[in-house]
Amino acid sequence: MALKTYGLMGVDWEERVNYERLRTERLNRIKNLLKESELGALLCFDMVNVRYITATHIGTWAMDKVARFCLLPQNDEPINWDFGSAARHHQIYCPWLDGEQRSRAGISTLRGAMLPAAGRAEDVARKIRIELEERGLLNEPVGVDVVELPVLFALQKEGVKVVDGQQLMQQARMIKTQDEITLLNTACMMVDAAYEELYRVMKPGIRENDCVALASKVLYELGSEHVEGVNAISGERCSPHPHVFSDRVLRPGDPAYFDILHSYMGYRTCYYRTFVIGSASQAQIDAYKRCRYYLDAAIDMIKPGVTTADVVKLWPKAEEFGFPNEEAAFALQYGHGVGLAIWEKPVFSRLVSLEHPEVIQEGMVFALETFWPAADGWSAARIEEQLVVTKDGCEVMTRFPAEELMVAGVRYYTATGPLSPTRETESHKNLEYGHGDRPWEHVSPRNGNLQNAVAASAKGEAVNA
Repeated sequence: MALKTYGLMGVDWEERVNYERLRTERLNRIKNLLKESELGALLCFDMVNVRYITATHIGTWAMDKVARFCLLPQNDEPINWDFGSAARHHQIYCPWLDGEQRSRAGISTLRGAMLPAAGRAEDVARKIRIELEERGLLNEPVGVDVVELPVLFALQKEGVKVVDGQQLMQQARMIKTQDEITLLNTACMMVDAAYEELYRVMKPGIRENDCVALASKVLYELGSEHVEGVNAISGERCSPHPHVFSDRVLRPGDPAYFDILHSYMGYRTCYYRTFVIGSASQAQIDAYKRCRYYLDAAIDMIKPGVTTADVVKLWPKAEEFGFPNEEAAFALQYGHGVGLAIWEKPVFSRLVSLEHPEVIQEGMVFALETFWPAADGWSAARIEEQLVVTKDGCEVMTRFPAEELMVAGVRYYTATGPLSPTRETESHKNLEYGHGDRPWEHVSPRNGNLQNAVAASAKGEAVNA
């Protein structure tokens, strides 16, 4: 087993995550890729990319502001412009940024909240143009990941040639370092614990949002930096998959599946599990087996040199499980890289991978997730495993049991013994009754003879009369 799980503290008596190595290796990786590219510099506004390059972070509240940014010029060190006093904080606590030299205050338009007349977009563009000019890079293309339109126009007005920088950053983040893999594995360990608590607590009367609250509590108490989302889907909401939780109350016989997405030190999880409450119908069991089969077939295929096309060929076409095309069924039979962002390279989908395959490489970390609707028309199974590609195969990080459908809730007992955990949701569909003088007597699990039993009972009554 290559994966290791440590405590969550730093200690002097054991090397766990080496954060200095993490920062250095990430920066060196993107520097080398930038040097091999045709770009003169990278300008990043996406907080994930800013963190990868500068190892700075100011809280998840800033993720949607597009306000902070960094510039990585060819053959130079990054410069970070941050939100007000955060820049001063970095000067004090982030020595790798060389104080005021590379940690500066700077703010964009806050997604248009500031009036255009305030000139924030122009100020950002001017800052970038000055740095490029000083390095003789103004005439070189600058890769930008995401950008507000006013900032884009202002950069172009300053003479900056803006091109797509997302692909280079995705390429850099695609292969994980030793410490990134450890952090991703640690994040999965925390979700293992969240599922353990969910399994113990789920019962009729619990709501989907109660489950979300419990999972979030477990994760934050263990040290999660950000619970990005907990998909909690139950009962009739399971098919089709709505991708959002509600306040629906769990009932006996319900399927319930969850996707837990959170980050530890920035590194994320995508981790589905499916349960049933109290008991499972045969249709639910069959759906789970088929969902598990497609997932296991994909995992068994994973090793360096295999392509995403090789994997998705193992999965059913959209039309085979009730959708008109692959776009309509997107992300139900799916795979995606996981790192500082929840969806990174490579992507596994019949929508794109068959015609545009990507080669699987050692050091990739990705999640594979499958879905199958039950024959009852409302249940479904959803399972996902997160794994790292090794030299000759892969190793799965997600450890909460999922080889068979798990039944949550108390075990019920009848006068004659335990109630079977495999049963239909409606009680009358589970019984076969006796004949003759005792038609009301329960004989064995139902096999379709109830109508015959009722007829025999009526005939007996007529004779007795």
